[in-house]
Amino acid sequence: MKKTLLLSTISIIAIIIVFSINSKSFTGAHVDHNDNINGPFKTPQDVTTACLECHFDVPDEFMKTNHWTWSGPEFEKNGVKIKPGKKNAINNFCIALSSNEPRCTSCHAGFGWKDGTFDFTKKENIDCLVCHDQTGTYKKSPTGAGMPDTTVDLVKVAKSVGRPTKANCGACHFNGGGGSGVKHGDLDPSLLNASKELDVHMGGQKFECTTCHKTEKHQIAGAGHTSMASGTNQLECTNCHSLEKGIHTNKLLNKHANNVACETCHIPAFAREMATKTFWDWSTAGQKEDAKGEDGLETYSKMKGDFKWEKNVKPTYVWYNGSADYYQIGDKITDKIVSLNKINGVISDPKSKITPFKVMRGKQIYDSKNNYLIVPKLFGKDGYWKTFDWKAASEIGMKSINLPFSGEFGFIETEMYWPINHQVAPKTQALKCTECHSSGTRLDWAKLGYSGDPMKKGGREKNGLLKK
Repeated sequence: MKKTLLLSTISIIAIIIVFSINSKSFTGAHVDHNDNINGPFKTPQDVTTACLECHFDVPDEFMKTNHWTWSGPEFEKNGVKIKPGKKNAINNFCIALSSNEPRCTSCHAGFGWKDGTFDFTKKENIDCLVCHDQTGTYKKSPTGAGMPDTTVDLVKVAKSVGRPTKANCGACHFNGGGGSGVKHGDLDPSLLNASKELDVHMGGQKFECTTCHKTEKHQIAGAGHTSMASGTNQLECTNCHSLEKGIHTNKLLNKHANNVACETCHIPAFAREMATKTFWDWSTAGQKEDAKGEDGLETYSKMKGDFKWEKNVKPTYVWYNGSADYYQIGDKITDKIVSLNKINGVISDPKSKITPFKVMRGKQIYDSKNNYLIVPKLFGKDGYWKTFDWKAASEIGMKSINLPFSGEFGFIETEMYWPINHQVAPKTQALKCTECHSSGTRLDWAKLGYSGDPMKKGGREKNGLLKK
C-alpha cells in the first residue's frame, strides 16, 4: 500500500514537473535535451512533432504570434478595416510577399509557405529550431519557403535547443531585406560581438535580445511595423529607467525626457560599424552588369537596380506617439513621393516625443493608369528576376492579390520610416546640449513645430518645449 502510494506520488510530481517545464516554454530553467531527443528525423516536421510531445501547448501560443501569422489583429480606422503585417504590406526593399513566397518566407518561423495556400493551422510546420538552436549551424534555405538547408544535422540541432540568443534573433532580423544591415539601420551582425561603445546593453552588459524583449506565451514585447500600425505593444527605455525616480541628476534633462525619446540623445548615429542601405532604385534594374563600391558593397544589381549605402548616419527626428499609418495595397497615390508609413505625432500631443528614425528612400513600380503601387512577381519562374519583363511580372503579381493591372506602369519615389532603438552609445557619447541648442543644427526646429530654438532667451514659454 505504502509502495503504491509512493509510486503514485512520484508520478504526480513527474507530471507537475513536465507540465511546469512545458508551460514555461523555455522561459524558465533550461533543460538539457540531449537525452530527450533521439532521431533520426526524415523531415524538419518530424523534429517539431518530437518537440510537441512535451511542449504540447506551444501551437496554441505560437500560432497567435506575428512571427507565425505575419499579420496583426484586424482593426478599424476612419471606417476602413485594416489588417496590418508583413503578409499584407508594401515596402521599398523587395516590395511585397504575394507571389514571391518561397524567397520571402526563408525567414518565416515555419516550414513550407510556398504560396497563398499555406495552411496556418498545421502545427507540425512550426519551426522550433530557428529560434532555439544553440549550435550555430542551423540555417534556412534562401529560396526554400522556410525549409532548413539540406546540410543541417537535425538531430544535433534538436539536442542543443535552449533559450533564444542574439544569434537566433539576428539570423533574420540582422539580415532583413536580403543582407546584413539592409533594412534596419540599428540591427546588424556587429551586435553579435558588440563593444560597449557600440551598444552599452548588448556589448557593455551582455544583454540578449530577450533581456528587453521579454516573452510570455511566445508573445514578444516590442513594436515592429505591425504593432506600430495598431499603436500597440510598445517597449520603451523607461520600462527599466524610471522617469518617476529621475533618470538624470540634472532636473532639466529629466524634463526633456517627457518630450524627447531616450534614443534621440543616446543614439547619436546608427550604422556605426556596418553600413545600411538608404536608397534603392528599381527603375534602373535590368540595364547593366552588377557593380560594387570600394568598400565591397553592391551599388548596382541587374536584378534590383541602384543602391546607396551610408555609415554613421545621423537619424531623422520626428514627433512620434507610438503609432503610424501605413500604405495599404490598392491605396490611390496622391503625392509625388509615396509615404509607405506616416509616423503619427505632433508637438501638441502629450503622448508624442521627438524620436529618431532611419528613412529608407527609393523608386518602385506603380500602375500609372490605376494610380496605385504594383506588387510584382520577382522570384521564381516567370518572375522579373528571370525575365526582366516588368509588364509580365506585374500581371502575375497583381493577379495574386486580386487587383487589376492596367498594363501601364512607371516608377515613383517612396519613403519609409524605420525606428532606431538599438546601438545605444555610452552616456559619455550622448548628445551635448549645444548639438541641438545654441549654434547646434541637429534638430530642425521649424519642421518640429517650433518658431526657433526653444531654449533661447524667452523661447521656452513661447515655443512650449516643456509642454508636459
